[in-house]
Amino acid sequence: MTGSDPKADLHHYLRTAREALLWKLDGLSEYDVRRPMTPTSTNLLGLVKHVATVEFGYFGDVFCRPSGEPLPWLEEGAEPNADMWATPGESREQVIGLYHRAWAHADATIEALALDTIGRVPWWPPERREVTLHRVMTHVIAETNRHAGHADIVRELIDGTAGLRADSANLPSVDEAWWETYRIRLEQAAREAGGTQ
Repeated sequence: MTGSDPKADLHHYLRTAREALLWKLDGLSEYDVRRPMTPTSTNLLGLVKHVATVEFGYFGDVFCRPSGEPLPWLEEGAEPNADMWATPGESREQVIGLYHRAWAHADATIEALALDTIGRVPWWPPERREVTLHRVMTHVIAETNRHAGHADIVRELIDGTAGLRADSANLPSVDEAWWETYRIRLEQAAREAGGTQ
């Protein structure tokens, strides 16, 4: 990434966030990619399905560029949170394929429009509905990275795998014993600060 092309810079960060999110599924069983790992049922495949839905909406409907992709979990009468998990009938390959189609659709919108192109977000409050492609790209990058962060934690809870991306862990190069000592030290610090010695 060189030069000063704001759209190219934003697009680079969006692509990087997408790849980071998908990497969290690598090497896991069907069960593990679907396991609800928090009290609100956050799960890896559901995060991917949700972010695919987000991209279709923001880079499609907002700029009058509908994808034509059926998203039954958004239809009236759909179960709440239906975009946050994969049914037994939705395979990992189907959800990942959906995400790749969302990428292609979003990338076509990004390539076709200038950063100052105006769109309307119908699900936002009326006073904030008018947006630019620049604002939408920034919003979707933030949303994708937020959910990639959720995926980081979920994956670490499943099997201990941690790191930013397959090619860049972004973590200290230390062994398992160091991490355990570090965790114990932080637990002790928390107990001291909380007065629960």
